[in-house]
Amino acid sequence: MTVAQTQIPDSEKAIQPQKPQRPQRWRAALMQIATGSALTTVFAVVAAVIVGSLMIALTDPDVQAAAGYFFAAPGDTLSAIGQAVGGAYAALFRGSIYNFNADSFAIGIRPLTETLKFATPLIAAGLGVGLAFRAGLFNIGGQGQMLMAAAAAGYVATAWDLPFPLHLIVALIAGIVAGALWAGIAGVLKARTGAHEVITTIMLNNIAVYLLAWMLATQGVLQAPGSSNPKTAPMAESAVMPLILGPSYKLHLGFLLALVAVAITWWLLERSGLGFRFRAVGENPDAARTAGISVGRTYLNVMLIAGALVGLAGVSQVLGTEPKGFSGGIDAGIGFDAITVALLGRSRPLGILFAGLLFGAFKTGGFTMQASQGVPIEIVLVVQSLIVLFIAAPPLVRAMFGLPQPGRPSRRDRRAAERRAKRSEGKEVSA
Repeated sequence: MTVAQTQIPDSEKAIQPQKPQRPQRWRAALMQIATGSALTTVFAVVAAVIVGSLMIALTDPDVQAAAGYFFAAPGDTLSAIGQAVGGAYAALFRGSIYNFNADSFAIGIRPLTETLKFATPLIAAGLGVGLAFRAGLFNIGGQGQMLMAAAAAGYVATAWDLPFPLHLIVALIAGIVAGALWAGIAGVLKARTGAHEVITTIMLNNIAVYLLAWMLATQGVLQAPGSSNPKTAPMAESAVMPLILGPSYKLHLGFLLALVAVAITWWLLERSGLGFRFRAVGENPDAARTAGISVGRTYLNVMLIAGALVGLAGVSQVLGTEPKGFSGGIDAGIGFDAITVALLGRSRPLGILFAGLLFGAFKTGGFTMQASQGVPIEIVLVVQSLIVLFIAAPPLVRAMFGLPQPGRPSRRDRRAAERRAKRSEGKEVSA
C-alpha cells in the first residue's frame, strides 16, 4: 500500500491542522496592519512626506517656469524646488508649532496651542478605534458615536440649569454614556448574532446623521428656541470647558481629559485583566474561548469602552471647541480621521497620542501653508492619505527603504551563512 493510499484514522484526522478560512486570513492581515512595527510606521510617514514634497514642487509656478529651461540652467530649477518645498514646510512649522515672525513668545506659541486643540478629539477618538483594533474589532462608527455624544452633551448643556462644575460634569458624563451606548448596539449585534461590526457601525453612522438632523430641526429637542435654523443654542457657561491657558488661547480642558484617557487606556490594555482578555480575543478568539473567556461579552465590553472614548471626542467638540452652538457637521470628519490616527499609532495608546498630535499639526499648519505659500490645502490631505496607504502596505515600505522582510534573513545574515557553508565545505574536502 502506498503512502497516498494510507487511510488516516478518524482520531488523527481530528487533530490534523485545518486550512485557514478566508475570513481568518483577512482578519490576520488587518490585525497586522493595525499592530505592525513602529519602524515601518516612521518610514511610512517619511515616504508620504517625500511624495508630498514632489507634489508641492510640481504644483509650484516658479518650479514650472524654471523647468522650461532646465537644460540651460538646471540650478534655477533645483533652487526653485528647494524654495518651494522648504518654504512650504517652514510655513507648516510656523502654523503648527511656533511662529518665529511673531512679536512675542506668547503670540509665537499660539500655533502650538491650536495644534493641541485640533489634536484633542483625534486622540480621544483614535483611542476608541485603536482599542477595538486590539480586540480584533473594526470600529468604523466613530462619526455616529461622536454625533450621539454631541447630541446628549449639547442637550444637557442647553436645556438643563445646573451650577458649575456640576453642569459640566453631568454634560460630560451624558455625552460619554451616549457614545458608549451607541457603539454598544454594534457590540450586542456582534455578540448575539455575529453581525459584522464594519457593516453595523457604518449603518449606525447613517442613522446618527439623520437622527441628529431631526433633533436640530425640532423645537424642544436641540434646535435653538425661536430659530428655524438647524443649530443649537449656545452652551450654558456653566457647562463649557474652561480654557487651560487663559482667554488668549483656545486650548481647553478637553486636552487634559484626552491625556487622562491615554493613560487609562494604556493601563487597561497593558496592566488589567480585562485588557488581557481584550488582547487574547483579538489575537485568536477561538483560543480565547477555549481558555474560558466569553468572546461575546468581551466584544460588548470593547465596543462600550471604545464608544465612550469616541464620545469624549464629541463632548470636547461641543463643550470646548464649539461652545457657541453646533450644527450637523460637528464631527468635522474626525470619526473617520480617527481610523487613520489609530493605524498610524499602531493601536498603541502612546502611538495614538503622537499620531493625533501629528495630524493636529497637519490640520493647523495646512492653513498657513495655503495662505503664505499658496500650497493647496488638498496636498496635506493627500499626505495623510498616503500615510495610510504606506501603512497598509508594509512590504512596499520595506522595499523602498531596504528594510528586511519579516521571516527573511537580511543580506548580511545571508552572506554570513554563505561564508559558513563554504568553510564547512572546505573542511569536508580537506578531510
